[in-house]
Amino acid sequence: MSVVLDDPIELWSASSLDEQQIVIRAVYKQVLGNPHVMDSERLVTAESQLIQGDITVREFVRAVAKSDFYRSRYFESCAPYRFVELNFKHLLGRAPVDQAELSEHITLCIEQGYDAEIDSYIDSVEYQEKFGDNIVPYYQGSISQVGLKQVDYNRTLSLYQGNAGVDSAFKGSRLVQDVATNSTTKIKLPSTGGRVAAYQDATEKTFEILVTGSKFDCPRHVSTTRYLVSGAKMTPQIQRIHRAGGKIVSITEVA
Repeated sequence: MSVVLDDPIELWSASSLDEQQIVIRAVYKQVLGNPHVMDSERLVTAESQLIQGDITVREFVRAVAKSDFYRSRYFESCAPYRFVELNFKHLLGRAPVDQAELSEHITLCIEQGYDAEIDSYIDSVEYQEKFGDNIVPYYQGSISQVGLKQVDYNRTLSLYQGNAGVDSAFKGSRLVQDVATNSTTKIKLPSTGGRVAAYQDATEKTFEILVTGSKFDCPRHVSTTRYLVSGAKMTPQIQRIHRAGGKIVSITEVA
């Protein structure tokens, strides 16, 4: 099978129309998780603005990530941890490194909304240093990076589904348990083609949330509490946990 390529595609002021189209296709493939995009789903106005030089690749990435296509497939139909996990993959080219990073973005999304969550990646120093204004985000996976641990490398590769893989086929998080418990992640690459059976609708699944901190009915008492919650009710449950000052230790799919 193919391996993740750390190979940037950049738009230049002198790029030809064919080269501009290569950039546009690369953005759709990376940001949307390698889907088939029909003509009716393309962002015609944003594409025209990019070709005319009115917006940068970075702003085109933002438009794609805020599109109805992205929102319906990854925000509205995925479990919260999967949504954030894929934002890291699609927009920064890596996996989340720890529970604090995941929790920060879930809280941001819940408290400030979808657009603020997307902007937090694209406006970050990390994005600017990696991709600047005119490089299409790409997976930082086939070679280890200076300053990153081996487990971070493994997690990034575990999110990669090969050239034929489509991220919308997976509704549940692939890393939530490993990240939440700071456990070792084994590389899980598809053996052929990159496709495996899709997850059932995440809203139908049941998750166990393990929390340490204040109990809702006794704020001064610190303890460990387990909550069983459906995927459909996970976001409001996480909101209540954060408001009560609890710390999420792990989220595990149980059924």
